[in-house]
Amino acid sequence: MQDNATEVTAAGIARLAGVGRAAVSNWRRRHADFPKPVGGTETSPSFALAEVEAWLRDQGKLAEVPLRERVWQQLSGHPEGPVTALTHAGCVLLLIHDRPTVWLDASAGSDARLAAMLPGALEEVLAPRFGAATAVNTSDAVNSTGAVNTSPPASPRTALHTPLAPELLPSVPLLRGAAELAAELGARQTFEFLLGRHLDANPRQYTLTPADLAGLMADLAGPARTVLDPACGTGALLRAVTARADQELYAQDSAPELAALTALRLALHTRAHVYGATGDTLRADAHPELRADAVLCHPPFNERNWGHDELAYDARWEYGFPARTESELAWVQHALARLKDGGTAVLLMPPAAASRRSGRRIRADLLRRGALRAVVALPVGAAPPYNIPLHLWVLRRPEKAPAQPEVLLADTGQFATEGRGGPDWREVREAVLDAWRAFDRAGTLQERPGLARALPVIDLLDDDVDLAPARHLPPATAADGAEALTAVRERLGETLRLTTDLTPPPADTAQPARWPLTTVGELARGGALVMRTGGNGGHARVPVLTDHDVIAGTAPSGTLPESDEEAVLVEPGDVVVPVLGGGSMARVIDDASAGAALGRSLVLLRPDPAALDPWFLAGFLRGTANNRQASSYASTATRLDVRRLQLPRLPLDEQRRYGARFRALDEFERALRHAGRLGNQLVRGMYDGLTDGTVAPD
Repeated sequence: MQDNATEVTAAGIARLAGVGRAAVSNWRRRHADFPKPVGGTETSPSFALAEVEAWLRDQGKLAEVPLRERVWQQLSGHPEGPVTALTHAGCVLLLIHDRPTVWLDASAGSDARLAAMLPGALEEVLAPRFGAATAVNTSDAVNSTGAVNTSPPASPRTALHTPLAPELLPSVPLLRGAAELAAELGARQTFEFLLGRHLDANPRQYTLTPADLAGLMADLAGPARTVLDPACGTGALLRAVTARADQELYAQDSAPELAALTALRLALHTRAHVYGATGDTLRADAHPELRADAVLCHPPFNERNWGHDELAYDARWEYGFPARTESELAWVQHALARLKDGGTAVLLMPPAAASRRSGRRIRADLLRRGALRAVVALPVGAAPPYNIPLHLWVLRRPEKAPAQPEVLLADTGQFATEGRGGPDWREVREAVLDAWRAFDRAGTLQERPGLARALPVIDLLDDDVDLAPARHLPPATAADGAEALTAVRERLGETLRLTTDLTPPPADTAQPARWPLTTVGELARGGALVMRTGGNGGHARVPVLTDHDVIAGTAPSGTLPESDEEAVLVEPGDVVVPVLGGGSMARVIDDASAGAALGRSLVLLRPDPAALDPWFLAGFLRGTANNRQASSYASTATRLDVRRLQLPRLPLDEQRRYGARFRALDEFERALRHAGRLGNQLVRGMYDGLTDGTVAPD
């Protein structure tokens, strides 16, 4: 069957042909035989992928489409939407993973035969891997906690059903492409690649849990045979759980597409039995009889419509009925209700949940009964919303009330970084796990100033029951505060003197130059430089250079989703250019940043040293007028078309003269930035020292 149903946008056509969107617009105007739109809108039309590929091939503009790009275009342009396409692809990838010979037999015939055979083949794979969720019909029965429901919330359903032949037929070209990609990458890696691309293409639709945070939460929960995530999202938390024999993973989400994708993702990642369900967890619990070893949860924050009115007499509220504004405390108690005695729950929480007055009675009871064991403040940027320092709550279902309970409070805010790639996760992980494991063994912890301490519960049971760690942790030892500020002041003085020495000399007046110009695109076609774009995945432990790092002049600070996609690694002498935001910036990679992966929204230019000086290239790319003529403007963003950036055609010796001047300007700019950071550090330190009494006013 020809793939006439899949549609592709102008941006997708540009990626297929390796050109900018402006080129696609030109083709539509200049070529009468260019395929006509088949969908979309007047301002954003879509085209039949098969027709576009045929036209590009006839024009010699489609020498070789990367397999990954072809499969992604088939998925993103699927007539039933990318989520349906991704679900179908995931089912087939699981079939390939578990029973490759069955797939080979089914795919050997026609597309119609393949679509007809797949439902039976998929059923044989899906049924053993996915347990049917325990669905409670709450419309006429007792609910998950023994209380009779007076309203009929939606009952939970199993996350996956076997797609039928008519549903699968439009997906057959995609499924064949996904199978071909799986032969190259592996079934699991193929699904992770497609899922990652879908999440990246729709960032506002999903709230993601970063992989480093998910790993920390799983490690805090410890080894477990049965694990539940009642708000599973895309499955990051359950995917981070250490695999073990006879493991059972339970997942539920109110969004059917997320529950299905999570179930497939987990089945491809582990041999554990996966019990996935869709439904509102608080109103229609899919696993009411479960008593798990561990619960991991990143619940929705600040929900008012969580079931306050209809769940008033629910037996899960052992520690008090949550106020309408305390949805997070409802999730906390749901997690505790699904734990076996001694089981551990780890929840990501907004910081307000530790101090809101409306939740103080529940917090007090959690403390008195020994259920709340630790509150950990994370650095800013750990998870969305990235501008708020979120908390981790570690809870344990008490087997008996402790005689003199203590609670661990930790604050890792000191490990925040300047970049947008998140905090220093290695430091956060080591500090949190070391403190938690020591506290969990002994029931107490020797104070670690500024980082962690164990407090007797009685000390927190005041009118506020405020559990915010920063309010109970003394600052780090301040004895050397004045000495540290003196050291900062000395470094600032040295940097300011260096800045003075690096200040550019007075500018000489000159007539505007009339050079012959070329563009980055022409240089790339001529072989004077190689042009690469940032990827969507890579190896987990490779530091990533982000667009913020380039703009701020800081070290690589980012991370990319883990995948087997080959990351673009930067080398000394490369020139890196951000393409979003409208600023004129280019950075020459030095030895300190070499080896980092190129992040998204960045373009790398690797000049041939026999033809181009990198500093000459970077300097001219930063020209304001140059950036304006190469930028396109939307209502919410500015995007730079790097291929349209211009620079003069000059001999290599003349390039090096300009390059030396541009390099000196870069050193001056770096010194100014460093002086600014030191100045801010000194000012903040002086304010803190004067206000806490560690610095004398004289």
